[in-house]
Amino acid sequence: MALIVQKFGGTSVGTPERICEVARRVAETRAAGHELIVVVSAMSGETDRLLGMASELSPSPARREADVLVATGEQVTAALLALALEARGVPARSFLGHQVRIVTDSDHGRARIQAIDDERLLQTTCSGRVAVVAGFQGVDEQGNITTLGRGGSDTTAVALAAATRADACEIYTDVNGVYTTDPRVCPAARKLDRISFDEMLELASLGAKVLQIRSVEFAKRYGVRLHVRTSFGDELGTWVVPEEASMEEVTVSGIALDRDQAKITLPQVPDRPGVAASVFRPIADSGIIVDMIIQNVGLDGTTELTFTVPRGEATAALDLTRARCREIGAPEPRSDGDVVKVSVVGLGMRSHAGVAARVFETLAAEGINIQMISTSEIKVSVVIDAKYAELAVRALHQELIEKAVAP
Repeated sequence: MALIVQKFGGTSVGTPERICEVARRVAETRAAGHELIVVVSAMSGETDRLLGMASELSPSPARREADVLVATGEQVTAALLALALEARGVPARSFLGHQVRIVTDSDHGRARIQAIDDERLLQTTCSGRVAVVAGFQGVDEQGNITTLGRGGSDTTAVALAAATRADACEIYTDVNGVYTTDPRVCPAARKLDRISFDEMLELASLGAKVLQIRSVEFAKRYGVRLHVRTSFGDELGTWVVPEEASMEEVTVSGIALDRDQAKITLPQVPDRPGVAASVFRPIADSGIIVDMIIQNVGLDGTTELTFTVPRGEATAALDLTRARCREIGAPEPRSDGDVVKVSVVGLGMRSHAGVAARVFETLAAEGINIQMISTSEIKVSVVIDAKYAELAVRALHQELIEKAVAP
């Protein structure tokens, strides 16, 4: 017997018929002798529907009230799944975030989990019931409902698995695992049987949408084994696990494409201490996340500063940098939203030389100019024109992944 946490996303519970299918799967797992905690998202499209109603009433809804509103989506799904399980003769009980007592900070809309009281959940599973938990939500110390941000149900599931010391956490979604790249972009993409936490973290942060990055961070920190699999079939998916020695034998595990990029360039910035800090401080204070940064020092005592931000934040970031350029006597900054970031990820890059050179050579052979470069121990990222996005992914996948497994 094992304690298993299963999480079902919005498409998996998108209709009453799909909820009944989830109930069947849960019942089968329980019949195999396992104890179960099931985490559910809102039905697909429900969160957007609720936020849409809020925006009709207020152009800028209060974040606290928005959390109260959108948390109802998961509440509905949890209750419906518990009812579906009971109808199948499987005893079940639904729980909201405050009933489990998932304690978070008070940063509404993107709260972070601080503590979990697992007593009620373990009492429920030990009594033979399935605990059905509304994902994505918690409660702060003042009793206010909070939400964890988009994809937060993944984080809920992994956090509950860590708190209850579950044997595994199964993430059910509309894809059947983690692929070497997006199959819609590159038909030659193949499903991975296993991937390390570090590789998955990089892929999640670089645009891969299979897992929410905070859930992977939780899994790595607490050693929770993740199994990403589809709710539309019974085949095995991809295990996300601690690093194994054999993983370094594979030079590149995956290629990620991030279309949510915009580039901002500040030309002829005075080259003196404190200028970069003065540029990025207001951006940080406004909550805008800066990704890649490149600084090129010229011979005339100035420097060119280029950085990337999420495309939706580009206008705000440009306004902030425009004001700062006026203060420091630099020319008008430029913004370019027609770019993408392509990243190559693999543990084997630590022990195999020349991967970056092969990336650059492959792109050059396709006539693709590189605008920015960023590297880490297991990653090479480049910013290129958006029109070359799919060509770049396919070319890199063929050179770095397909050739590596060719007989």
